[in-house]
Amino acid sequence: MKLKRILSAVAAFALCASLAGCGASASSAAESAAEPASSEAVSTVEEASPETSAESAALRVAGLKGPTTMGLVNMLTANDAADTIDFNMYGAADEVVPLLVKGDIDAAAVPANLAATLYQKTNGSVEVACVNTLGVLYIVENGETVNSVADLKGQTLVTTGKGTTPEYVLRYVLSKNGLDPDTDVTIEYCSEATEALSKVQAGEATIAMLPQPFVTSALAQVEGLRVALDMNEEWQKVAGSKLVTGVLVVRKDAVDADPARFAAFMDAYQASVDAANTDLEGTAALCEEYGIVAKAALAQKALPQCNIVFETGDQMKTDLTTYYQVLFDADPTSVGGTMPADDFYYAG
Repeated sequence: MKLKRILSAVAAFALCASLAGCGASASSAAESAAEPASSEAVSTVEEASPETSAESAALRVAGLKGPTTMGLVNMLTANDAADTIDFNMYGAADEVVPLLVKGDIDAAAVPANLAATLYQKTNGSVEVACVNTLGVLYIVENGETVNSVADLKGQTLVTTGKGTTPEYVLRYVLSKNGLDPDTDVTIEYCSEATEALSKVQAGEATIAMLPQPFVTSALAQVEGLRVALDMNEEWQKVAGSKLVTGVLVVRKDAVDADPARFAAFMDAYQASVDAANTDLEGTAALCEEYGIVAKAALAQKALPQCNIVFETGDQMKTDLTTYYQVLFDADPTSVGGTMPADDFYYAG
């Protein structure tokens, strides 16, 4: 089993280094999951012909640093791992896109909206196999004034993700709670989470929306900082479905070439997710070993809030359809220009 550690020392350092004044450092692992690659990443890659997707004993899977890959790590040490998964680690979604489109890999754990974009780009040659991560966004406050979305009226909130899914999620939740995102709340966008947090530390702002596992790191380093709102809960209240962050997308020709192989992979994946939610210490150690999170101690604290799941079937389709519709209404290009058709959803 191969592992391609394409994580620079700077990127690994970003999660656990001192957070004050680090606005120019590499983006955190959490931001990689919460903020998807631009749709431009799939705009110039030519799709492979079916025969270029070579059949192999194990499924060739790509992972990214951060929550979307945390549920996979227990597969990598299983007794039959070499027969089930050929895993490679990458530093950014832009690296994974051309490999998946060309058929050089079979599957990848990616941001949910990128999966929809890939489906459009490849003319339906990929499908989403499961939701692997629910929402990782939280609103934190250095104070005690925010206990509901309504309490954000008149406040200044710093965050990241201008023009990407975090902005669309925030604006949707605010709007559904009767707040005008353009007039009732002052939203200041930063280039990355470290910059947003530094504003809170400096007293320039008291409220921020940040992703996990960055939130866990921030809470440990900023006295008085607390989680004021869980955006998963707030989304579910107004959308009636679960907020989604990450999915596993797979090439259909890889599934069709050996359905039994893929079914075995999915069984192993589900067992790995179960272990990620029950064996926090062991999973955290593996997250550090494979470069998914910089330090095991941080991963262990963050895992319960990273909402690692294995969601398939009707529930997957319901949650993704709702999520994609919100993104589409905000910016059609964020899901590839049109809503995915029914054949996007793996039926098992």
